[in-house]
Amino acid sequence: MYDRDVKLGLLTDVLAQTGSRPSQAIRLRIEDLHDHPTQPKLMMPKSAKGGGLNRAERKFEHYSVPITLALAAKLKAAAARRAPEELLTRANGQPWSRDPSRDYYVDIREIVESIGEDPARVTIYALRHPSIARRLLKNVPIRLVASLHNTSVGEIESNYSRFICEYADEPARVGLLEDPAPQPADNVVPIGGR
Repeated sequence: MYDRDVKLGLLTDVLAQTGSRPSQAIRLRIEDLHDHPTQPKLMMPKSAKGGGLNRAERKFEHYSVPITLALAAKLKAAAARRAPEELLTRANGQPWSRDPSRDYYVDIREIVESIGEDPARVTIYALRHPSIARRLLKNVPIRLVASLHNTSVGEIESNYSRFICEYADEPARVGLLEDPAPQPADNVVPIGGR
């Protein structure tokens, strides 16, 4: 992605690491990067999805999402070269549109097709799901996974619970009854040195 468009690569990197929605990541400001020497993070703007009376107000709220040192370094370098408030910009230096898919639609479509996938089915939003799944598979508490992805426990359960048995073999074995190990029969006589 970076060799095609560095700015789109950076946006994609942020989406892949944080599991955020594109509409959230494009609203990041330079001050939302907390470049700690060992534990960098982004203060991600909330999406304001869902009903409620304070929906518009939630767009101004932020939550902490850890990122790697490598991504923090890339973001810091990108922010140092310019003055706009936006942390992530397009290749032309302009901010991403309110609907960023209009800006990257053709590029993402071509990339998805180049790997043999259907762009009608696989979009950049697909980067959100591995972020959630990685944490669930590492036994991060579901409440924390939900908070890191600005969603609810119910949404995660409704989308991922059907796969739980596919990845829960080791913890599920803890509750098995132990059968005694089969013992070799002492009345078996080997024939012909076998």
